[in-house]
Amino acid sequence: MRIKWFSIVRIIGLFFVLYYHFFENQFPGGFIGVDLFFTFSAFLITGLFFDEFEKSESFDLTSFFHRRFYRIVPPLVFSILIVMPFTLIINRDFLTAIGKQITAALGFVTNYYEIFSGGSYENKFIPHLFIHTWSLAIEIHFYIIWGLILFLLAKRVRKSEGTVNQKIAILRGQVFVVAGSLFLLSFLAMVIGLMIGMDKSVLYFSDLTHIFPFFIGVILASISGVRGLPRKFKEKIEQQSTKQTIGIFIGSLILLLLLVLGFKLHFDSWVTYVFGMLVASILAATMIFQARILHEKTLDIVEPKGLTFLADISYAMYLYHWPFIIIFGQFVGKVPAALLTVLFSTLFSTLSYYYLEPLLRGKTVPLFFDQSKQLLGKSKLTLEAIKKPGGAVLGILLVVMTLQIFRAPQNSQLESSLWLSGIQQDADALGTLEATLTSAKSNQYMIPKGVSVIGDSVTLGTREYLLAHVPNSSVDAAGNRKMNEAIEVMEAEIASKTLREYVVIAVGTNSLDDYKEQTDLLLQTVPEGHRVILMTPHDGSADASYNSEKLAVYERSLVNQYKYVTLADWNTLAKAHPEAFTGTDGTHFGGNEVGGALYAQCINDALKAAEKTPTK
Repeated sequence: MRIKWFSIVRIIGLFFVLYYHFFENQFPGGFIGVDLFFTFSAFLITGLFFDEFEKSESFDLTSFFHRRFYRIVPPLVFSILIVMPFTLIINRDFLTAIGKQITAALGFVTNYYEIFSGGSYENKFIPHLFIHTWSLAIEIHFYIIWGLILFLLAKRVRKSEGTVNQKIAILRGQVFVVAGSLFLLSFLAMVIGLMIGMDKSVLYFSDLTHIFPFFIGVILASISGVRGLPRKFKEKIEQQSTKQTIGIFIGSLILLLLLVLGFKLHFDSWVTYVFGMLVASILAATMIFQARILHEKTLDIVEPKGLTFLADISYAMYLYHWPFIIIFGQFVGKVPAALLTVLFSTLFSTLSYYYLEPLLRGKTVPLFFDQSKQLLGKSKLTLEAIKKPGGAVLGILLVVMTLQIFRAPQNSQLESSLWLSGIQQDADALGTLEATLTSAKSNQYMIPKGVSVIGDSVTLGTREYLLAHVPNSSVDAAGNRKMNEAIEVMEAEIASKTLREYVVIAVGTNSLDDYKEQTDLLLQTVPEGHRVILMTPHDGSADASYNSEKLAVYERSLVNQYKYVTLADWNTLAKAHPEAFTGTDGTHFGGNEVGGALYAQCINDALKAAEKTPTK
């Protein structure tokens, strides 16, 4: 029995994730769509567990794992094989560690692979093509743990005395208590992790901290159900009108949209973790609850085929969309890339759900087109009938995947450049400190002469070039550095008396919503006797809605407010010279001498202008 209107919940979750990955800055909190999937998935498998126990007074754990395997693994394998030929047309850097990525995806440990490799969910460098399988890893881990718990609970309740209905009632109560306890454990782990300052990506990827949406779905299943329904839920169905049901469903959806758009949930914000994910999961549970009621209210209505189709292919769509948007995004703009991604993802998802998956389960598949029937001389396909052509295609795909794995670099050019720059920066630190302390002082404030450059990954990638072409300079740069972290670096140099006369602030590619407040704080923190050069950030994928672009606009305005501030407009200069980013991600250019020369020129021109300005 198919429960009508559950399709809408699946489609909403899919839309959130896709739109977020396509247009991150227009829909910044869309990643919570995954939490909708988590909640719905847990509800569904737990509800079906109650149905199975009610029917047989047992729970077949082997069959449960078997069903999960065939639903999850074949589409995943198929998607990886299909995607790999497309990697032939993109920069080799996007193949970085692709063998490890595929192994992690198929082993359902992508979440821990990303944690231990230092990966970030919002990677600003070369994004991993299969990073999105982190959610599958958590889902599989939940299925294993929760399947075992359900098996033990079912075994225990089965031995108790009473009717089937009485046993079901006991089982529902026990599931509710266990799920509630595990929910609290996971959510508290998330809160504690935030309090002790754990990395947001670690909290997001970890089973312990991000498994609580599943248990919200389990709690819902314990008080409602899929086929078999408890008495109180049946009473709820009778009491609530169809209009009320639809109204609560739509209201929950509106609140969910307001949560994402109104609060502008950001990945780096603590509000997202202690409030956003929780509320999103609760709202998802509310929509599932109302959809289940609506099914009973509309028994004479057929669910539109468009809805069922999108719901059926939603899982496969999720598998394809991320690598395709990365691949197509290298050649065309955001909108064309999104359209191509939807087109190809829909095509392969349809083939996966309606052909591959049923064939692998030993089912026959009807052919939809008369031309196909005439060509093949049959109206249905079987696994036996396509073994030879299917085997040939599979062989080709395996060869392509193997070749791509062997030619893949272990580190991208950008990552290698940043890594080497970081090592050299650490090695130079002591020498820089000694030279600065013994250098001539610039004025009555006894400030060391020269230039202190404080930057992010863009600066780090061209560090050696800057040291060679910006006279009497020191460079302290780090990947993903934000303005608040730049302030900390500057404060450390102030304390050690190594902050030089000219202070170049080259951060902002990774800007948060409080970029104005942080920039103002930095200018307040700069001691007297210094001149500040603000270098506007450039992100090759940014538009006017990006915080990096807004920061650039704001920094341009500060020149008129502070006499000791000079602008180094890298944002404008970089846009005028796209050749500096040939073969790169459009933001970084480590190892590209054209980019390094322009970057150094931008700083040197600003330094010449700063010489004519007063100190703070």
